[in-house]
Amino acid sequence: MQSEQKRFIDERPKSKALFERARKSLLGGVPMNWMSKWAGAFPPFVGEAHGAEFLDVDGHRYIDFCLGDTGAMTGHSPSATVAAVQQQVARGITLMLPSEDAVWVGEELRRRFGLPYWQFALTATDANRFSIRLARQITSRPKILVFNWCYHGSVDETFITLENGVSKMRRGNVGAPVDPSVTTKVVEFNDVAALEKALQSGDVACVLAEPAMTNVGIVHPDAGYHEQLRQLTHIHNTLLIIDETHTICAGPGGYTRANNLDPDFLVFGKPIGGGVPGATYGFTRTVADAIAAHQNLEDCDVGGIGGTLAGNALSLAAMRATLEKVLTQKAFDRMIPLAERWAAGVEKAIAEFDVPWHVTRLGCRAEYLFSRNRPRNGSQAHDAMDFELERFMHLHAMNRGILLTPFHNMALMSPATEQEHIDRHSRVFREALNVLVT
Repeated sequence: MQSEQKRFIDERPKSKALFERARKSLLGGVPMNWMSKWAGAFPPFVGEAHGAEFLDVDGHRYIDFCLGDTGAMTGHSPSATVAAVQQQVARGITLMLPSEDAVWVGEELRRRFGLPYWQFALTATDANRFSIRLARQITSRPKILVFNWCYHGSVDETFITLENGVSKMRRGNVGAPVDPSVTTKVVEFNDVAALEKALQSGDVACVLAEPAMTNVGIVHPDAGYHEQLRQLTHIHNTLLIIDETHTICAGPGGYTRANNLDPDFLVFGKPIGGGVPGATYGFTRTVADAIAAHQNLEDCDVGGIGGTLAGNALSLAAMRATLEKVLTQKAFDRMIPLAERWAAGVEKAIAEFDVPWHVTRLGCRAEYLFSRNRPRNGSQAHDAMDFELERFMHLHAMNRGILLTPFHNMALMSPATEQEHIDRHSRVFREALNVLVT
């Protein structure tokens, strides 16, 4: 690790100088605190990014498998989105009025996901927050339910975990406005009995779930789990919110369409605008009717739902171009086999060096975890994580021109990813294992 850190610093004098300059005006030398988590002594400062690659200010070119942690899953600056944004900027950026693009995007979301009504936000965090508020209003219930080690952006209610079967505030929860155990129930993913027990008291407004967990390594649902989840939420009159922000990697209609799920709400953020901030949440006709029954026109702007920039013209133009021309079935037909190739390359090296790791894939997303057995829930996945080992693997890769997401060992394929990008990662991954084992 010391050798890799020295190489990183020595080869990036311009990034180092910018970082030192940034520390005088930016907290921690970065514009957003997550950027402190990169494995180097400082993050590489970006010069420009196109497709599946970017160039840092020191002239190093990187294959980007992080892709903005899904925000740039379309590839950097896809031409169709860039053209639409350029045209819309000249026509107007934000007006707090609808555009034809909004109608087109709503119709396309309805076609892809099967839910009839849609609204827009700037982030999936906001879309999740709004959906939770609406669920509480509709059901007149105070609590929500999430899965242990879930991730749904910075939604206050979700920073909760289980320790020895007891709900606790998750470590690192900054300035929590209320202990999440007051607002939230938490159970393990794939534990049907625990889910049923938590719903029986009749105080849960909604279950908020990724259809497969993705932010603690990939954790797939057991066979039949989603059918049981939907059945139990129906029985206990609890609404079901499916967060597809990461699991859109499963296909153009996300995990929901690929596996015929039946949510009451669906949230989709990050990549929908090709990197331009935007998110959406959809819901059933029954939910729409319930929202309308509670709606008060005089107070609709002060109820905690929406925002001045939500549904702005620039975001909607970017969404339309991205959905119509970038995140298409043709793109996924290319991206998913590349993820299969990436996983196969990692699996081959794991077998060669007989390390107790495994690799898991979901659509065009794949990652390796430091355990021999695949986890069935968040606790098992979290227990398999090793922060220092992750940092070594990421820094070793970054020094050789490959970027993985800094939060875990995730690789994402974009429409611009090439087979050679995959094969280069396989070679670098094998080199890292050789260093560790020998």
